[in-house]
Amino acid sequence: MNNSPDNERLLTDVLAEESEPGFREVLLGQTLHLVRRQRRFRKILRAASSVAVIAGLLILAWRFFPSASHGPLAPAAPYNLVRTQPLSASAVVETTPFPSPKLITSVGSVEIIVTSAAAHNFRELDDDQLLDLVTPTPALLVRHGPHTAELVFANPADRDAVLRN
Repeated sequence: MNNSPDNERLLTDVLAEESEPGFREVLLGQTLHLVRRQRRFRKILRAASSVAVIAGLLILAWRFFPSASHGPLAPAAPYNLVRTQPLSASAVVETTPFPSPKLITSVGSVEIIVTSAAAHNFRELDDDQLLDLVTPTPALLVRHGPHTAELVFANPADRDAVLRN
């Protein structure tokens, strides 16, 4: 076991040989300063935790125990009273019809398409039958996906001629 007087003597000898005369006092002062700061920190931590506990208890007391200053709660009314008043004339928006000389009319520019409800017997063409319909003109069928295709003519004028027939 180490003996503490021996340790102190050894420390004194080591510090006395290699240090300046005031080094020991400076070292002791710094050590005391650190110890005082740690003690002060512990006191502040204790005080802060005490304040936190007291604040928590006050919040709980305020939350769960109604204060006497609020008084007894009045019973809720079984109805809601609504008070109304008429709007001023400046707040009312009105529309007026145009006088007859300024009457605006529009021309019917929409064509109406009528379809019948009767079933039509349309037949779906496959690729070969479609190409047979345009046989005299050079055309090809371009596929964009599994269910989409486009009929492309080599000469755009041929396209217009086929569509007119």
